[in-house]
Amino acid sequence: MIERYSDHAANERTFLAWVRTAISIMAFGFLVEKFDLFLEIASKSFAGRTLSVGGQLVGDIAGLLLILLGGATMVLAIIRFHKTAREIDSKQTFPGTGERVDVFLALLLVALGAALFVYLAYTVISRV
Repeated sequence: MIERYSDHAANERTFLAWVRTAISIMAFGFLVEKFDLFLEIASKSFAGRTLSVGGQLVGDIAGLLLILLGGATMVLAIIRFHKTAREIDSKQTFPGTGERVDVFLALLLVALGAALFVYLAYTVISRV
């Protein structure tokens, strides 16, 4: 039996939760990136208007930032998994890691979400 098996299993479950989150963030970034293509095709068939170049640029940048954020989350998950695994096996005690990076990533997601909300609100208002 592995010593401190339940701690290692909890560490692995946490790592897998981080991986799922990172994949979701990257998938959402891909969706945002490709949503402009959908808007361009839909605008041609419904209203005869094309999406502005500035609107495409905002969607592209937001999508790429979300994909990069997902990649950064994956790297952070790997680092934390290995660090926690070493600390579980160690005989000494360690202070808590703090939550600065977690709060920073959450605030970054909130900022990107707010930017996407403003972008979509602007495009809806400009169509009216």
